[in-house]
Amino acid sequence: MRVNKILVHFLSLVMLGLLFPASIQARDLPNFADLAEENAPSVVNISTKQKFLGRNLQRFNIPELEDLPEGSPLGELMKKFFGNHGFPMPDEGPEKRSLGSGFIISEDGYILTNNHVVDEADQILVRMNDRREFVAEVVGKDERSDIALIKIDAEDLPVVEIGNSKQLRVGEWVLAIGSPFGFDHSVTAGIVSAKGRNLPSENYVPFIQTDVAINPGNSGGPLFNLDGKVVGINSQIYSRSGGFMGLSFAIPIEMAIDVAEQLKTRGRVTRGWLGVLIQDVTNELADSFGMRHPRGALIARVLPDSPSEAAGLQVGDVILEFNGTRIATSSELPPLVGSSNVDKPATVKILRNGKTKEIEVNIGELPADEELELASNQAPKVSENRLGLMVSKVSPQLRKQLRLSSQRGVVVDSATGQAAREAGIQQGDIIVMINQQEVEGVEHFNQLVKELPADKTVPLLVHRNTGPIFLALRVPEE
Repeated sequence: MRVNKILVHFLSLVMLGLLFPASIQARDLPNFADLAEENAPSVVNISTKQKFLGRNLQRFNIPELEDLPEGSPLGELMKKFFGNHGFPMPDEGPEKRSLGSGFIISEDGYILTNNHVVDEADQILVRMNDRREFVAEVVGKDERSDIALIKIDAEDLPVVEIGNSKQLRVGEWVLAIGSPFGFDHSVTAGIVSAKGRNLPSENYVPFIQTDVAINPGNSGGPLFNLDGKVVGINSQIYSRSGGFMGLSFAIPIEMAIDVAEQLKTRGRVTRGWLGVLIQDVTNELADSFGMRHPRGALIARVLPDSPSEAAGLQVGDVILEFNGTRIATSSELPPLVGSSNVDKPATVKILRNGKTKEIEVNIGELPADEELELASNQAPKVSENRLGLMVSKVSPQLRKQLRLSSQRGVVVDSATGQAAREAGIQQGDIIVMINQQEVEGVEHFNQLVKELPADKTVPLLVHRNTGPIFLALRVPEE
């Protein structure tokens, strides 16, 4: 009897489950079949060849032939095979081949891909989904964004539909089509892991991070949303093995299209420029600036003759907003500035000495090379202060090497105190500002140190071989 009751309950549960549709039992996973089939014809395989030139030597000379005695059997044998001056060398070495992907953006043959796919290529071959092949020419390429625009001589080609990456949400499904390891038109899918990622080598690109399986050969291929629209260009992976490890990065399609249009019309890309070196605001620095929580981009240096200098931005200002867009971390600022129109005004909201204010900056054009050559040096030592720092005057040679425009600052000769070590102060650092006051010299620095409030965290601006940086210094108790 008990068995019958259990059986009745079990059957009831089964019947109850059948009453509910599958959509209620479990949400269906997306079906990518139609999306992949519709967009595969507009995705291409790109293969390149690069020739290694020889040393432009017609022959490899053997000077020892002239030193052999006349009539020597060895000399006669060498001349018989190699002539009087040696043997011929090939003018060219082996070819370097590489693979990548791309996608068609116009019916007349314009194709978007990555710069690193076609860079320094002597020949670019594009293979379509229907196996047709075309030789492509480079229209233009931009190393900073890793975007290249190429063209093939064809008409009535299938094109992708351009989407909006700004509407992507973290957790949303996306799909990639490309040629990993040369396997044409391979389809992989995943989700958006994060947006606005900043990579060290390309701080002007707010990458889309996904967990879509991307491998060598996928570079330059499209990233689609579920509507079948391109939202990014697959560009990089993070890997310790050379293969996919769940971290892949795509360039937002809006940036790629903007770069492509500039390359097509002008042959080069212009970017907005403020002329500041920035860093993140840490919890300790936020506390020293009187901020409730860390956010914004802290100005560590204002470059001379820059738009920021002309507008009155200062070292120690925290940029909170740019043209109305809130800045959470320093990595969010360069893409916003870079995409701004040159010679147009922009409104920058800053925090200075505990108060917010807005400053209008006329955006300049990013120079071709803004890297600063920095070096470190040492100078004679002086007495130690309460922070355990031994500092001295900055020599003219060191000031020239660091390109310090002002005569202020002191050089750190040793940092033995606990407070200095915990702040990360290093030997060779140039301290130019402490507690938001510029350092006039050694005596002035020691006086400022004496006046520091005990058991408080204060900002310290230093210059070192990697550039200017703010440090948070916890002042010890008396």
